[in-house]
Amino acid sequence: QLQLVESGGGLVQPGGSLRLSCAASGFTLDYYAIGWFRQAPGKEREGVACISSSGGSTKYVDSVKGRFTISRDIAKNTVYLQMNSLKPEDTGVYYCAAPHRLWFGCDLRDINYWGKGTLVTVSS
Repeated sequence: QLQLVESGGGLVQPGGSLRLSCAASGFTLDYYAIGWFRQAPGKEREGVACISSSGGSTKYVDSVKGRFTISRDIAKNTVYLQMNSLKPEDTGVYYCAAPHRLWFGCDLRDINYWGKGTLVTVSS
């Protein structure tokens, strides 16, 4: 059974950093693209960062470019989201997700599997 489990969320001050982890089980990252999505209170879920099955392609939403980095460790079957220079508007529940594809455009309509999410709160 394919599962995605997020961890690493928490409370951080503006300007701080967090690293989220997404541990995959029941499948290997070599055959699936992975995306990080977030949902802020009262807002729709949006794609934040995505990485292809090869790891050679990435895509970021404009609001996080230069601040967030998606990466993966094949040996650990885990995808990471390094978040630096965090802002209050980055607050939300962050979800790890996978489509049945080697690559996709970070569109949530393509997602077949979702994790349960981890809460990130950026506040002073």
